Amino acid sequence: QVQLVESGGGLVQAGASLNISCTASAGTITNYAMAWFRQAPGKEREFVAVISQNIDTTFYGDSMSGRFTISRDNAKNAVYLQMNSLKPEDTAVYYCNAKLWNGLGWSDYWGQGTQVTVSS
Repeated sequence: QVQLVESGGGLVQAGASLNISCTASAGTITNYAMAWFRQAPGKEREFVAVISQNIDTTFYGDSMSGRFTISRDNAKNAVYLQMNSLKPEDTAVYYCNAKLWNGLGWSDYWGQGTQVTVSS
C-alpha cells in the first residue's frame, strides 16, 4: 500500500508551463503503474496520463497528448507531470493515482490532489 502526496500546483497564465509532482510518503511506487487524473468543478474525474512500472509505456488523454508529459523516478519514489501550453480549460484539481494488478483486479490508491488554475 502506498500513500501519495501531490505538490506543485498553483496559478499560472494561459500558455505557461507547470510541473507537478507526486511522491509516496509511505510505501514504494516501484511495482505500480502511476497515473494522473483531474477533476474540474462540476465535471467528472478525467484521465490525464499513465506510465507503466518499468517506464517503457505512456498513454495520454486526447486533450493532453503533445502538451503533457508524464515521467517517473522510482529511485525518488516520485512521478511527475510536465504541463506545457496550459489553457484555462486545464484548470482542475490534479490527482495522483497508483495502480496495482493483484491477479483479480486493480487496486487503486489516490493522493489528496493539487489545484492547478490557468487564467486567461
